[in-house]
Amino acid sequence: MAPEDGREHIAGIYRDKGLEPAAAEHLAEHVAEAPRAALDMLVREDLGVDPAELGGSAYGAAISSFCLFACGALFPVAPYFFLGGQAALLASAGSTAVGLALIGIGTSLFTGRGMLFSIARQFAITSVAAAITFGVGHLLGVALT
Repeated sequence: MAPEDGREHIAGIYRDKGLEPAAAEHLAEHVAEAPRAALDMLVREDLGVDPAELGGSAYGAAISSFCLFACGALFPVAPYFFLGGQAALLASAGSTAVGLALIGIGTSLFTGRGMLFSIARQFAITSVAAAITFGVGHLLGVALT
């Protein structure tokens, strides 16, 4: 968005709130002088989000991401701590299915999509990832014995 377009958009917001056109133009000109203030105002008005409430940090995101990936990795790995051979493999497949279903259910709560759709989507994504991993391993001649 060009600066002139941004000022006009801000002025339009103030006009929609009932300000006289001249006052809205003057206020928009004043707000546009400080790019950070203009951005905060546009985010607040257009998206309905208060930038001050967003919070968070890169470190917090990295730590929570690591913890969630580690918890997710427990589903297929945990059975191997207690079982061996074919029983561990079947238990791993079962616990992975449960984990994927839980992720799908959680996703459906945030996206508003159907629960079955979200679960099927998780299974599809995981199946594609597993197939690619198998394919790359096969191409490189890596096999588990």
